[in-house]
Amino acid sequence: MARRPTFGDEPTSRLAVWSRRFALFALAVAALSIIILRSGLLEIVPALATFGAALVFAGLAILFAFGSFVTIWRQGLAGLGYAFLGLFLGLMLLAYPAYLGYRAMTLPPISDVTTDFANPPRYDVLVRLRPRGRSDYPGQATAALQRQAYPDIVPLQLSVPAKAAYDAAMAVATKRKWLLVDTRAPGPGRPAGVIEAVARTPIMGFRDDVVIRVSPQGADAARVDVRSASRFGSHDFGANASRVRALLEDIDDASGNVKEPKAEPEEKKGEKKRPSDKKPEKKK
Repeated sequence: MARRPTFGDEPTSRLAVWSRRFALFALAVAALSIIILRSGLLEIVPALATFGAALVFAGLAILFAFGSFVTIWRQGLAGLGYAFLGLFLGLMLLAYPAYLGYRAMTLPPISDVTTDFANPPRYDVLVRLRPRGRSDYPGQATAALQRQAYPDIVPLQLSVPAKAAYDAAMAVATKRKWLLVDTRAPGPGRPAGVIEAVARTPIMGFRDDVVIRVSPQGADAARVDVRSASRFGSHDFGANASRVRALLEDIDDASGNVKEPKAEPEEKKGEKKRPSDKKPEKKK
């Protein structure tokens, strides 16, 4: 008499096995591409091609997972855990690119954002790090798209001296651990203070270049202009606008919009201090 198969004797779905293999391989390739991008071991194009290959394998993992669900249901095969693992990892890897795709459809294709269209802050030191032809502001076409998509990005007006506003901007940039490539405080012969820094995106580590310009508006007021631009690509998916908006808010909070306290006047020469009205205690 034939023995009935017990739990665990069912053959494993090959589609589920391959779904897990593709998902694990895609995860390893994606991690490798991120390491390459953040470390700068290769140029951005081959690094992005590697990440694209990871997304292809993630898609295959999802496809094989759904195929294995059908075979497991119809033939009673094992491997449901493999299939769910492949599906989960595949969806996890494709979630962020899908989010970027949604941002690309809803936001304008710009990669250079500034608070001053007429006189954008200029790259002086960073021009040597940026690709050729990407240092000058793109022009009024980009400005029109920015006005429509991000009307809230405007210059920051502060009720503090320019030096205090510059110090607040320096504190914010340092707290964010940006790479400061040039810092010029406002002073005699240099009315506007300038900070040039390199910021990096949190996941892929793309390098974006930031310029902060602090201009005096009288003795006790200052204006802060910011420009943030990507080094590569024509679409930043809203990253530069988010950075400029958050940066202005942090500088505003750091400055406090409070004037520096004035020094107390010194005592006039020859003026005697009034003796204390309190009589000395008698010794017992």
